[in-house]
Amino acid sequence: MSYTVGFKPAALRQLRKLDPAIQVVLIGAIEALAENPRPDGCKKLKGETNLYRIRVTSDYRIIY
Repeated sequence: MSYTVGFKPAALRQLRKLDPAIQVVLIGAIEALAENPRPDGCKKLKGETNLYRIRVTSDYRIIY
């Protein structure tokens, strides 16, 4: 089963400001979430009902 992945406008603005090489890595990780929304290493955020995060490289996290 495949899910739909979307971006909030603020997230797109932040993504566009990043280095193009980092953009490719982050977009690849985000697109992979459509096939596997809970990959190895994902963590549920405490105090939130349906928010998770994955770490992409040592500097970036994706919250979804």
